[in-house]
Amino acid sequence: MQTIVKLGSTDGLTPDTNDLDGWVKTEGNPQMKTWALHTSSDGNMLSGIWECTKGSYHATYTAYEYVVLIKGRITITPDGGTPVTVKAGDAFVVEANFKGTWKIEEDVRKHFDFRLK
Repeated sequence: MQTIVKLGSTDGLTPDTNDLDGWVKTEGNPQMKTWALHTSSDGNMLSGIWECTKGSYHATYTAYEYVVLIKGRITITPDGGTPVTVKAGDAFVVEANFKGTWKIEEDVRKHFDFRLK
């Protein structure tokens, strides 16, 4: 069994262009692209690339996510909480019970690791 997997380029791969489950557009008409690059052998984790154009979503999370922002800027505001702005080069986590607004201020490209189970 291979225990090291190098994540490749998205070149030539067809992204999923559907909005993520639990994400509802609230401002503008942002467009998502998601490339699933690897699922762990136990089926618990998904790694990939996500892109989105400017606009806002109200997001409801059901699972933990680790993110490294490759390009762009986002202000993320938990419902009833304090806004957090992340920019290219930042790493952050979103807990499984997050509900709030993602305002994509500049087109975004991120690497994500998402817990599936």
